[in-house]
Amino acid sequence: MHLEGSCHCGKVKFSVESGEPVPFMRCYCSICRKTAGAGGYAINLGAVTRTMKVRGKQHLRIYRARLPKEGGRGTRLSTGRRYFCAGCGSALWLWDPTWPDLVHPHAGAIDTPLPEAPEHMHCMVGSKAAWVKVEGGAQDPRFDRYPDLSLAEWHERHGLASTPHG
Repeated sequence: MHLEGSCHCGKVKFSVESGEPVPFMRCYCSICRKTAGAGGYAINLGAVTRTMKVRGKQHLRIYRARLPKEGGRGTRLSTGRRYFCAGCGSALWLWDPTWPDLVHPHAGAIDTPLPEAPEHMHCMVGSKAAWVKVEGGAQDPRFDRYPDLSLAEWHERHGLASTPHG
């Protein structure tokens, strides 16, 4: 599915091809919540990096979160790069060189009408803020950390995967 996205002020616009365009997984981790999650969570989609086209690159900035080191002594810089607009602060997408072929646009930055999800998965619920209520149905899967299911696998399981162009 072809996706068009932009920041709030319009200085950054992008397009990308997505095989995983259904906004189903809500992430409640502190990084997503604080950088992109006004409802206490953020929703990322899956797309193909090589298909991404960006206008207004000069307005992009990158945030790399500091994460605790294993063993709890000190911090390390996340490999994930969270792109946002320097003009308005809109969170736009996440890209990580660990998986260079994938880019994860924030559903909130997408201007193209997105398909409705048949269910919502809730990940990183174990680190949600105390004020956040996990919305959705009682049957919605919830995970204290990450599920063992990828965005692509979930789309395939529900017959919603599309072939991205590129």
